[in-house]
Amino acid sequence: MLVFTGLLCENGVRLGFKKRYFMSISYNSFCDDFYIDMYVNTRFDLPNDRDSLLTFFERITKQFPSMTSLGRDTTGYSLEESEDKGYGRWTSIDIERIGAGIINPDSFEQAFELPKSVIGLMPYLLGIRSLDVDCIDLTFGMDFDYSGNHNEIIAEGLFAGSPFGRMFDGRGAGALSLSPAVVIALDDECSTRIRLTVDSQTEENEIRNRKFEQDKPISLYMTARQYPSGGKEFDPSAAFDKLCQVAIDFMDEKVVPNFVVPLTSAISHRR
Repeated sequence: MLVFTGLLCENGVRLGFKKRYFMSISYNSFCDDFYIDMYVNTRFDLPNDRDSLLTFFERITKQFPSMTSLGRDTTGYSLEESEDKGYGRWTSIDIERIGAGIINPDSFEQAFELPKSVIGLMPYLLGIRSLDVDCIDLTFGMDFDYSGNHNEIIAEGLFAGSPFGRMFDGRGAGALSLSPAVVIALDDECSTRIRLTVDSQTEENEIRNRKFEQDKPISLYMTARQYPSGGKEFDPSAAFDKLCQVAIDFMDEKVVPNFVVPLTSAISHRR
């Protein structure tokens, strides 16, 4: 749900209405972990010099004082906060993308605050201009803990009664790999897209031995992606605002009732 409240002002100049997003559905109540990730994918490599990175991360820490844990891996650098509060923010700079997100947010405003700050800072501190942006991704993710055959849950929850589901009928171990995915376009230019994936982490040796690992969840990912439109100037901030509303609407209207609820019902049925 999107609501406009109040007027934003700067030096006495009215800038417009402030957008506020409300969770009409408690996503955390359906899953064991819920997370929101944003990535700005770039055409050119991002800066990796010490001064640029530290200046960027220090600006983030000023706004989010609990984000103090610097990290580094083979692909880039990150700044995180601990999950002692029940949620955890993070931001990262890789070779060709910059990201930000949060685990188990209490609200959309909390979830979107850091990504919006990152998008606002990236032109000035990292030199990312509109021309450099390849696309922006906004992912809503859910993890469902289940210490059994993930393929059976996905088959029961999403394919029961369908032509695909009939392939799993009969004797035998059933599906060895079942991670359905679909990509759809939301406009004629195909510049706004949705990718939905349900990921089984069950491996073949687990099925053969009938011994399943306890710490691997079934994961659902819904990613809204925005590409620049040909012949139009690309505004990353406006594009992110658009993706927020697209993602919320798609989750509420399509994903939760048609994918999340059947998956959780199938898990409850087998526990």
